Order: sequence, then C-alpha cells, then structure tokens
Amino acid sequence: MKNVYIHPTSIVETDNVGENTHIWGFTHVMRGACIGANCNVGEHCFFEAGVTVGANVTIKNGNELWDGVTLEDGVFVGPRVSFTNDLYPRSPRLAQAAKRYRTRDWRLPTLVRYGASLGAGAIILPGLIIGEFCMIAAGAVVTRSVPGYALLVGSPARVVGWVCQCGKRLDLAGSVATCPDCSLQFVKEADILRPLMQEQVAS
Repeated sequence: MKNVYIHPTSIVETDNVGENTHIWGFTHVMRGACIGANCNVGEHCFFEAGVTVGANVTIKNGNELWDGVTLEDGVFVGPRVSFTNDLYPRSPRLAQAAKRYRTRDWRLPTLVRYGASLGAGAIILPGLIIGEFCMIAAGAVVTRSVPGYALLVGSPARVVGWVCQCGKRLDLAGSVATCPDCSLQFVKEADILRPLMQEQVAS
C-alpha cells in the first residue's frame, strides 16, 4: 500500500487500500474489504469482509459497513449512518434460525451509487440501490431504492425534491431545472431526473 496513512490505533487487515487514503483512529478494516484511492475514513469505523468502497469517498466517524455494502466513487457517508444486510435477522446460533444461515442467500447487498450523500444518522435497509448524486437527509429511514438526484427526508423516507451534482436544491419549472449555483441543466421524465449534456442544451 503506497502513501496510505493508517492511525496507529487502527486495525487494517486488508492489503486493498488505495493510494492517498487516510484511515483515522480506532477503525477496524477486516481482511476481504476493499477501499479505493483518495478516501478519508473517520474514527471508530468498522468494515466487514465483503465491503467495497470506491475512490474519493468520505466516511465520517462512527460508521459500520457490513458484508455486501458497496459505495461507488465520490460517496459521502455522514456520522453514524446505519447499514444493514439482513431483512429478517436472527442469531445464526439460534437453533430455530440455523438452517437459514447455512448458506449466504440471506444476505441482501446495498449499492450506493456515484456521488450520493447519506446524512448523519440515516438508516439504509438492505437490498436497496441509492441513486447517483441523491441526497438522504439526516435521520431518514430509507426503505426502498432511491432514484438519482432525489432529495429524501423522513421515516419512511420520501422524495421531497431534487438536487444538483454540486448539492444545491433544484427548482423545477415544469419538467426542466437549472442549478442556481453551477448552472447545470436537468430534465425530468416521469420519475427520473437526468442532466442535459452541453450539446443537448445548445441544440
């Protein structure tokens, strides 16, 4: 591992940590986890085997990522976000549930797509896809997959608006929106918001 900073109080059992990544105090990364380049991992975090983190990801203090969680490039995870990977959890040591845990079919993966942000204390149920550049508000409980660029609040979380790639909230005029900060333009078709490429805007 080249140019990786690991705080002396942390335990990093994997060799799959990308260049220029910083892992701060009292964090445990298990063998079999993978963290990309140029990431910043806060204190008191835990990465189970089977976790995949892309490049340029920020993970704040107090996060636990379980087997099956994948964060694509550029994701932001606020403090104490709760990930899950089992929709009907029981102790595998409980005799009545032991049969279910003999295989790994119980595990439901979670995918957080490029550029998405998860606010402090959000809860992400298993088996979901969190769309690119979406914004999950602090404390939201996400129970279903989220479209890209959506702004979600509440419990259960619901779409209350849309955000730009830079994070600013968008105001739709009919089916189109222009970011007030970076001027990126968007069009909404059904329940999907997508950015307009420059050549589309010119035409």
